[in-house]
Amino acid sequence: MANIDEFGGGQRPDAQVLVVTTNDIPGFRVDHVIGEVFGLTVRSRHIGSQIGASLKSLVGGELRGLTKTLVESRNEAMERLVEQTKARGGNAVLMFRFDVTEAADAGTEVCAYGTAVVISPVTP
Repeated sequence: MANIDEFGGGQRPDAQVLVVTTNDIPGFRVDHVIGEVFGLTVRSRHIGSQIGASLKSLVGGELRGLTKTLVESRNEAMERLVEQTKARGGNAVLMFRFDVTEAADAGTEVCAYGTAVVISPVTP
């Protein structure tokens, strides 16, 4: 079994900023909408991974090196999104999404984006 950090992502349980893909968070209310935040990274593939990917494409199967690079890129973009949120006074991001595109044949652009908000627990 592969290490979850190598081929997976997401937040740790002790995260300072809650990031969700939903419009709201059950048990919390939105006290203030800060606005759009994003984290961006552009990564290029090194020649070894490009050659390996080309050879692997001949026989089929997962391109593990490229998968790992994309996971690292997504995690870096998400970390930057969280830093932007904290810097603007937020403690949560709603409607979180990723956008991945090729950047002028030089690499892959990964953008993590969402709406930064300040939330507080709803008291019964």
